[in-house]
Amino acid sequence: MHLSRYFLPVLREVPKEAEIVSHQMMLRAGMIKQSAAGIYSWLPLGLKVLKKIENIVREEQNRAGAVEILMPTIQSAELWKESKRYEAYGKEMLRITDRHEREMLFGPTAEEVVTTIFRDSVRSYRDLPKNLYNIQWKFRDEVRPRFGVMRGREFLMKDAYSFDLTADGARAAYNRMFVAYLRTFARLGLKSIPMAADTGPIGGDLSHEFIILAETGESQVYCHKDLIEGAIPSADTDFDEDLSPIIKAWTSLYAATDEKHEAERFAKDVPADKQVSARGIEVGHIFFFGTKYSEPMGARVQGPDGQMVTLQMGSYGIGVSRLAGAIIEASHDKDGIVWPVPVAPFEVGLINLKAGDKDTDAAAEGLYDKLQAAGIDVLYDDTDERAGAKFATADLIGLPYQLVVGPKGVKAGEIEIKTRKGGAKETLPIEAGLAKVIEAVKQQRVLV
Repeated sequence: MHLSRYFLPVLREVPKEAEIVSHQMMLRAGMIKQSAAGIYSWLPLGLKVLKKIENIVREEQNRAGAVEILMPTIQSAELWKESKRYEAYGKEMLRITDRHEREMLFGPTAEEVVTTIFRDSVRSYRDLPKNLYNIQWKFRDEVRPRFGVMRGREFLMKDAYSFDLTADGARAAYNRMFVAYLRTFARLGLKSIPMAADTGPIGGDLSHEFIILAETGESQVYCHKDLIEGAIPSADTDFDEDLSPIIKAWTSLYAATDEKHEAERFAKDVPADKQVSARGIEVGHIFFFGTKYSEPMGARVQGPDGQMVTLQMGSYGIGVSRLAGAIIEASHDKDGIVWPVPVAPFEVGLINLKAGDKDTDAAAEGLYDKLQAAGIDVLYDDTDERAGAKFATADLIGLPYQLVVGPKGVKAGEIEIKTRKGGAKETLPIEAGLAKVIEAVKQQRVLV
């Protein structure tokens, strides 16, 4: 993409309304623009990041055996009354009525809708187990939306729902999602820690939040230091096998959110030099809640003995749009965002230091064509901005690699390569520098 043709409304000043780093940088980098309190338009750069996050989430859900569907944003209040949650959910639910005075709502989650779909479609235990997932916009009317996309009212969410005949089967489904989440966040360049957590309005008796450590986290968390460097399950993990050894390895050490924290146990079970107390950002949450929804909504199948069996269920959420902010909180410096390659809006920034100069333009266009031919996603700064402004923009939007082309370098047959993470620079012959960047990008596209 040529920057001269792109829509990238960067800001040089920090917006006054932005309180945390991710909100500041998403606004400054032209990723988002506020439409109303807690509601944002996603501009081209932000949308590219959002889609890359979404695709990684989708790939790992598919790998774990989940099947994608798409459910509506607007739901019938009757479904929520059937599950007994309509009144209990509280003011976060946006309640509306249509022209026929029917009660509707903008879905904050979709347990009722998916339970109805399954109830009306599946009759026999032979059709189990199943896990259906949905990547869709949700709305929760936060009393005080803040921190940009980290605590907005409208957000993109992946929500999956498992259906099993037995509690043991449901626990196996829970374990599959647990492993899928470990892989998902690692592929996004994040170190996530599963922590015992409250179930909240979703319900159930088993729940884990996946937390990344960050100074701007909304809650206090406690964990064993070894979990921060825990081994991520490999891409060839067999999700049909018993995954409990992996779960045990990740849950045998202490880790809990503030609501579940036991100070005495923490002090007793975790050596002093291994105790971590920090702020954390929730990026995913998984629940096993048994028959909480299937019982009141009549979701049953015929079992092997011919008797009707109420389904065992779980739900599994990932805040896709929230992750864009969380990655920035975990990966930035004073100059801007430092994107991991798998989610970077562009993998390489190509900077022409003297647009309009015949030789420099020719060299830059040649590099651009070769990068594209190699399958590299590249943003070519062909504008007539001064060099300092071009460097500042490239650093702000956080592209993993920058290739700098100028008249002196072209004359010497060289280009400068800058690695965004750490800021290391080196000058190489043009073809050698190009080959090095292409190889580096391809190696980092899949982190685990």
